[in-house]
Amino acid sequence: MTAAATTAARSTASAEEMAKFEAMADAWWDPVGKFKPLHKFNPARIRFIRDTLAARFGRDVTAERPFEGLTLLDIGCGGGLLSEPMARLGFTVTGLDAVEKNIGVAQVHAARSGLDIDYQCRLAEDLLAEGAAFDVVLSMEVVEHVADVPLFLRTCGELVKPGGALIAATLNRTLKSLALAKIGAEYVLRWVPAGTHDWRKFVKPSELADGLRAGGLVVEQLRGMTYNPIMDTWSVTADLDVNYMLSATKPG
Repeated sequence: MTAAATTAARSTASAEEMAKFEAMADAWWDPVGKFKPLHKFNPARIRFIRDTLAARFGRDVTAERPFEGLTLLDIGCGGGLLSEPMARLGFTVTGLDAVEKNIGVAQVHAARSGLDIDYQCRLAEDLLAEGAAFDVVLSMEVVEHVADVPLFLRTCGELVKPGGALIAATLNRTLKSLALAKIGAEYVLRWVPAGTHDWRKFVKPSELADGLRAGGLVVEQLRGMTYNPIMDTWSVTADLDVNYMLSATKPG
């Protein structure tokens, strides 16, 4: 397995998790494949990101490219399912992933889509060591897969420019999430391959918030993501028991 090299003394990379995603890399853009759940809830999370950042930066969401002039880092970008919509919204996007095969898939798809996205097979802590910083940092469905959660969250926070914002999404560590996101999604409904998640690595909202505060961020809001099986759609709700998102800002 070819993966990102790191120069940091500590690393957020998990070889076990990287191997899982390398094995599925060719399926990123298949809407009915192994990443079907991401395709299903992508519209809801894109709306949340767009509306939250428009309020933060005073942008008009009805504009063709409302976030023109702002930089965005998509950590754990995978095949580019979020990087591409962010580029279409006007952001100058850097997509980061520890798995080289994911980056290759993302680069090919972006080229076919006529999008200019800077994809890099690197770790967030190495980018930070070079002094990089962005107006917006996204960490969507990543933290539950890293080896060192406190280091990862602090790094995410430190990569945000003063006055900038971060949006993160992950899974809460509750009995409900064990039943629905682990047992139900992997073994009953088979939405994702068995073994995709380790429930013990799910992150409580308080843990996520504390880790980001260590990186200098101020938590602004927490919202849940809930699935409607009748409509086959996801929506943003107040229920944080399973999937949830957090937005935070950096003073300055």
